[in-house]
Amino acid sequence: MGFVMESNGGGAKSGFRSLVRRKRVDSVHSKSSDSGHHQLAKELSILHLIAIGVGSTIGAGVYILVGTVAREHSGPALAISFLIAGIAAALSAFCYAELASRCPSAGSAYHYSYICVGEGLAWIIGWALILEYTIGGSAVARGVSPNLALLFGGPDSLPGFMARHYVPWLGIVVDPCAAILVFVVTGLLCVGIKESTFVQSVVTIANICAMIFVIIAGGYLGFKSGWVGYKLSAGYFPFGVDGMLAGASTVFFSYIGFDSVASTAEEVKNPQRDLPLGIGAALSICCMLYMLVSAVIVGLVPYYAMDPDTPISSAFASHGIQWAAYIITIGAVTALCSTLMGSLLPQPRILMAMARDGLLPPFFSEVNSRTQVPVKSTILTGLIAALLAFSMDVEQLAGMVSVGTLLAFTMVAISVLILRYVPPNEVPLPSSLQAAIDSVSMRHSNLIRTEETDVEVSNGQTGVSGETSAEYPPLIAKVVAQALFNEKRRRKIAGWSIMLTCVGALILTYSASNLGIPSYFRLTVCGIGGLLLLFGLGVLTYIEQDDTRHNFGHTGGFICPWVPLLPILSILINMYLLLNLGADTWIRVSIWLLIGVFVYAIYGRTHSSLRHAVYVPASHVDEIYESNEESLPSE
Repeated sequence: MGFVMESNGGGAKSGFRSLVRRKRVDSVHSKSSDSGHHQLAKELSILHLIAIGVGSTIGAGVYILVGTVAREHSGPALAISFLIAGIAAALSAFCYAELASRCPSAGSAYHYSYICVGEGLAWIIGWALILEYTIGGSAVARGVSPNLALLFGGPDSLPGFMARHYVPWLGIVVDPCAAILVFVVTGLLCVGIKESTFVQSVVTIANICAMIFVIIAGGYLGFKSGWVGYKLSAGYFPFGVDGMLAGASTVFFSYIGFDSVASTAEEVKNPQRDLPLGIGAALSICCMLYMLVSAVIVGLVPYYAMDPDTPISSAFASHGIQWAAYIITIGAVTALCSTLMGSLLPQPRILMAMARDGLLPPFFSEVNSRTQVPVKSTILTGLIAALLAFSMDVEQLAGMVSVGTLLAFTMVAISVLILRYVPPNEVPLPSSLQAAIDSVSMRHSNLIRTEETDVEVSNGQTGVSGETSAEYPPLIAKVVAQALFNEKRRRKIAGWSIMLTCVGALILTYSASNLGIPSYFRLTVCGIGGLLLLFGLGVLTYIEQDDTRHNFGHTGGFICPWVPLLPILSILINMYLLLNLGADTWIRVSIWLLIGVFVYAIYGRTHSSLRHAVYVPASHVDEIYESNEESLPSE
């Protein structure tokens, strides 16, 4: 039987095996073995999830990036940029919804990648998510001070200890207000998930009210003034379609809210029902509000005249509605505070999940017994986010967040394809169950030998009854062997098709977005990538999905529709958006990922909880645990 002990030896083979080893979905057995550790509190309902999703999302896109993206990338087509980013996010949201309901544990995309793909890529995704959430929170905090300054009378009206200052010898603009706000939110998150979610719900309601005011009052001003922002000689796409797509890749930063919802899966009362509904409702509300607000704002003011720091407040002020600008500013401040809470909430849970798996020190996995929150990880997250908010520029931060988000979304879509077509047929069990594993292995080996003996005996019998018994056992054995062979071949074809689909999507998107290469060569490469993509899609559509997918993880939750088309479209769109980000952003992210590779090589690989795991067929797990319980001495 296929019982494999995870090797801890050296060499290239052992190193590769550590990269592809996969963990199992958290089950009753694994949770019972973990009973000595404090668990997160199950306090969240669907309304809490919607509040987290909407509160985590609305704010950054509207109040910070609208002005910059409209001025530099999209122009009047800003609403279309938000729509494209929203469609890509919706495709990913379907994938997230299925995986979150099947695997409802902390860790989000890192957790799903570890189960479906392997430890190496899961580490990269987890490391990228650390970057995403920390910098996302820092970027949001950085946008509060210019809005807050308007309440005090102008850009330079904040008290000295909160105002921005330029440091010549460092060449940076520091923002004390952003750092102070991060510390306040960090303290609130340490109190408890229910308390912090209640506060976030209150400010989210104020946020939505402000957005509705912008849409109604802005629409009135637009009709009154004739929508001057849309009557420009440069047209609707002043930067072309490429500029509009580049704007979509940048505003993707504003759709990370539903990812925050998925990261709280372990704290949801009914994850199979509430997580998909919470993700879908939050994303729908956010996309609708983003498009309506951006369509109104770019119509009120020409894109080239928009204020990059406070585009909405300045747009209303330019029409002489000063009191409206104050209402919008209050809404902006509360919205950004809610978004900051949603950005800082997931990272401690990512760190906790990685530490539980042994890839990070146990310090990060400790959960406070009273608040049932990973307090130490939350405090460390707040310290780092406060430092970045104090010293870094928001435009640089936004691109880096987009990379982490898009990488995670791409891997989640790939994980859905793997789950449907080639789900793990072997799962790791702790080496402490070795006796039970050997017992079950021997039992199945004896069963196979007995069946083979019966077949041989029946073949040697004579007479009518002998002919009957000689006819069926070999036939049944042949049918079973043929079914096993067909299933093995189907899994191999599906695995190669998924790989060819991903390679084709990468080739197609790279050649389509790289305008610097010769046109004939570019079209040839596009054709090759497109053929690989269509071939993989066709094969995956034709062959059957794996039957064990129905029992994979926690059943009874959301099922992603239109597989394989929907995940492949998600992969294609996310890859294209990734490749449209700037080279400077990729350089900074690559440095961060390279640091992550060194951390994994030095610590994570050698401390992984799977380094001594024994891999057994998934169909034997329950039998092994039953055998282990029977062997325990009765009290």
